[in-house]
Amino acid sequence: MYTPEPDVCHELLGHVPLLADPTFAQFSQEIGMASLGAPDDWIDKLATLYWFTVEFGMCKEKNTYKAYGAGLLSSFGELQYCLTDKPEKRGFDPDKIASTKYPITEFQPVYYVADSFADAKDKVSQWAATIQRPFSVRYNPYTQSIEVLQRKSHVLTLARDIKSEVATLVDALVKMK
Repeated sequence: MYTPEPDVCHELLGHVPLLADPTFAQFSQEIGMASLGAPDDWIDKLATLYWFTVEFGMCKEKNTYKAYGAGLLSSFGELQYCLTDKPEKRGFDPDKIASTKYPITEFQPVYYVADSFADAKDKVSQWAATIQRPFSVRYNPYTQSIEVLQRKSHVLTLARDIKSEVATLVDALVKMK
């Protein structure tokens, strides 16, 4: 069950281990970056998406359901419940997820199941690209900061960075032959 007050067990058992996984950390970051400059109605949609993924997300691996949401991993009762046939399990679709109502004081009646973190991240990225805002954003791993891309000079700098990374990639591929 959801507890509104800060819950150290939830944070340490649920969020911390997953944020150590680079793919999951990027997935979580993708949701946060999508919120930058988003209209209020999109903030609500992103919060709902966060709820059904980072908090109560599931994926399927080799025909077996696996829980990855922190709300599931830190709640023995809900973790057992989500793996039964009682709740409805739906495919991962950000647009449908974002409009789903959810209870915060009882077990979830619906869980959205992703094929993988990488697939969920790709789908969230595509969905977030439809948010109407006057700029784009990217995470710069060198400066460990979020960059707002709203001027031509920002985009040209990004293009130079990408060109350099592609040159490094090509060099590595050539050396593998």
